[in-house]
Amino acid sequence: MGRVIAVANQKGGVGKTTTTVNLSASLAAAEKRTLLVDVDPQANSTSGAGIPKDYAGPSTYEVLMGSARAGDAIQKTALQTLEVLPSRRDLIGAEVELVAKVGRESLLKLALSDVVPDYDFLLLDCPPSLGLLTVNALTAADSVLIPIQCEYYALEGLTQLLETIRLVRRSLNPKLAIEGGLLTMFDGRLNLARQVAEDVRKNFPGPVFSTIIPRSIRLSEAPSFGQPILLYDIRSAGAESYLGLAKEVINGPAPGSRSGA
Repeated sequence: MGRVIAVANQKGGVGKTTTTVNLSASLAAAEKRTLLVDVDPQANSTSGAGIPKDYAGPSTYEVLMGSARAGDAIQKTALQTLEVLPSRRDLIGAEVELVAKVGRESLLKLALSDVVPDYDFLLLDCPPSLGLLTVNALTAADSVLIPIQCEYYALEGLTQLLETIRLVRRSLNPKLAIEGGLLTMFDGRLNLARQVAEDVRKNFPGPVFSTIIPRSIRLSEAPSFGQPILLYDIRSAGAESYLGLAKEVINGPAPGSRSGA
């Protein structure tokens, strides 16, 4: 049975989609059968994984609305063990349309139930909001990975997300765990970045990955070529970091490598 990990942070620009695409590719490179599920109407994970921007086939929207099966919407990528359940802009309407549906918070979990056994990992890219799409992802997930940008007040923006996780645990998904906090966009030349990293490790209410994702031009460039960083520049620091993160996710933390409850 595959592990389902939601990648979530309601704050935009923290490296959420970059992490979903590149962690998915790195898990696939480790020969783990991986499905990237794009739950964001911006569809950046879809294009970043190599699905054409003009893709017009069945997508997350049809799967959520019940007009297509997940297995019929899944697309192959350039990596043999990585597949994508793509998104399109019409997913924007799902937030409104889901309100009237019975069991609206659990529709994604139900839709994915047929394909979860086919994969080792399923990564869900959530939109930068805490609406019904994100709640659906958290309800479907075994755990949530939270990217945290290394900037001032990095932890303060997480209050709403952590409260949403508590609410989902209470009423929809009692087994939802925090996979870990992931420090992103780290610039070791800056005292502020080092201070933020230390603050997160001390105060984040959960484990924190030992892998830190650096601020990287190559990571920023890769999506415009429709490629994960492993295909765009495997020798880059960004590629090395995401391969390290995949190893942590697969094997679990080494003793003492993470802090938190």
